Amino acid sequence: MKITTKLFGEIEVDDDKLIKFPQGIIGFPELTDFLLVHDSESEGGIRWMQSIQEPAFAMPVIDPLIVMPDYNPNIEDDLLTPLGNVNDDNTLVLVTITVPHEIENMTVNLKAPIIINGENRKANQIITDDEKYIVKFPIYQILKDNMERAGE
Repeated sequence: MKITTKLFGEIEVDDDKLIKFPQGIIGFPELTDFLLVHDSESEGGIRWMQSIQEPAFAMPVIDPLIVMPDYNPNIEDDLLTPLGNVNDDNTLVLVTITVPHEIENMTVNLKAPIIINGENRKANQIITDDEKYIVKFPIYQILKDNMERAGE
């Protein structure tokens, strides 16, 4: 199928690439079908969760290990049950990025990671109880430093 998106124009969507959020995502329970888009112009490992139901809705996401190498939230097993058999080999963890008008204030939400089972493409956004992870973790300087190191 093809969808026309606000950020990426028309894109082809293979059914086997769809990511299903049975409960939707936090704040948007009606949005359940997404596609993970790799934008060739994005730097620093930023990707986009593009909604299939709402083409104008796409949220930037990133692997949390890029901005916090020891990221390892404690997630209760019963919250992962709807995703099927998840393990280190088939699980992708992403966190959402907030980019305000002043890009230097860019943050990620380490409190509510997105967990994706890569085998069946089921996903859930989970709120962790870990106190050390915050909703607005600043990342601008971290990404800038990472890109400078990569350019050396």
